Amino acid sequence: MLEPDRPRVPLSGWGRYPRRDCDVAAPGDPATAAAARSPSLPLIARGNGRSYGDASFGPGLTLDMRRLGRLVAFDEATGVLTCEAGTLLSEIIAVLTPRGWFPPVTPGTKFVTVGGMVASDVHGKNHHGAGSFCDHVLSVRLALGDGTILTCSPTEHADLFAATCGGMGLTGTVLTVTFRLIPVHSSKILQETVRAPDLATAIDLFEAGAARTYSVAWIDCLASGADLGRSVIIFGEHATPADIEPGQRATPFARPAPRRKRVPVDFPTVALNRLSVSLFNKVYYRLQTPGRKVVDIDPYFYPLDAIQDWNRIYGRHGFVQYQCVLPLETSRDGLTALLTEIARVGQASFLAVLKRLGRESFGYLSFPREGYTLALDFPAHADTFALLERLDRIVIEGGGRLYLAKDARMRAPMLRSGYPRLERFDAVRRSYGLDGRFRSALSDRLEI
Repeated sequence: MLEPDRPRVPLSGWGRYPRRDCDVAAPGDPATAAAARSPSLPLIARGNGRSYGDASFGPGLTLDMRRLGRLVAFDEATGVLTCEAGTLLSEIIAVLTPRGWFPPVTPGTKFVTVGGMVASDVHGKNHHGAGSFCDHVLSVRLALGDGTILTCSPTEHADLFAATCGGMGLTGTVLTVTFRLIPVHSSKILQETVRAPDLATAIDLFEAGAARTYSVAWIDCLASGADLGRSVIIFGEHATPADIEPGQRATPFARPAPRRKRVPVDFPTVALNRLSVSLFNKVYYRLQTPGRKVVDIDPYFYPLDAIQDWNRIYGRHGFVQYQCVLPLETSRDGLTALLTEIARVGQASFLAVLKRLGRESFGYLSFPREGYTLALDFPAHADTFALLERLDRIVIEGGGRLYLAKDARMRAPMLRSGYPRLERFDAVRRSYGLDGRFRSALSDRLEI
């Protein structure tokens, strides 16, 4: 049995809300991680702590998986990679993109672990075409907390595989992951920027751009009236050497030297208010010049990674991200209602993102379904939570749901209404004897 490090360690997600003192152990190899068990303490694995809420720590033993970061095998001909669960996406990109391979799906930060990508079944700017990350996973090796290790895939223990993909670590400890990367011809993106003066235009642009590989929108959540939903849509394609400046075509994988800035202190709570965010949003919208240009993968996929500790902008009490998805048939009305309510109360969120999602994922608790997803960050305080209760009602009425990897405050009834395959997930956990072995603060709160 792996003993926790002492003393107890204060942990939180990326939102820094909530916080909890936890027993933590850091296994150094897959065998030690698989053997971690206790007759009295439940387990939960934690990657790099980039889920936003309370999913990556729990009431029992939290396994810090970051020491399990080895690339195990790579097939240069097919792009199939096997790596340990604690491998950072940034490491994969650094090693394999210069060799012509890129992750098939990437979230908005590369500082996540592959195990966390499976547990959250992450999606990216290409979900409308490529699906979510687990659609590209061939198999996982999973420790069940009693010494048993199973290989799970679409053909082996397929029920456990579907529960694990998006299952927030509640089906076992992911040890290794095998998935397929996609070939690329450069480390650049051919980016096209389009302004949308309102929500209806933004949605029309997404629908017209369905054949584009990548699409995402920054949305001004404080705009109202005729400007409601004012957005900047950014499309993207992997650039070929022909897209690159002639002088750079001989080195299509050359990368600029990283220049990361850092937020050194917690901002005062009053720094983010209706006036400051509204001004920022207006200036940002006007500065986004329509047109095409070639950019590096970092500013396209990971713009916030250039700012170390950017989560301190929201102050020492932290923040919550509210990410919902609404079915395609209710998206226009639902998004209008959400943005109208946010603009009415003037709650500050300058990091507001809109994406078009494709078909529903196979994972029982996977978040994506066909429709539109809106993600917003709010400082963690009483007014925020009161607003989010009202937003919950709009999402429920629209038949939508919240993303578990971002959630820090949803209640159990909303989970049940939004995730109709929850009963199948629970049944799989019971059939493999997992329901008492793996628990997190999130699962306790949501009564999973």
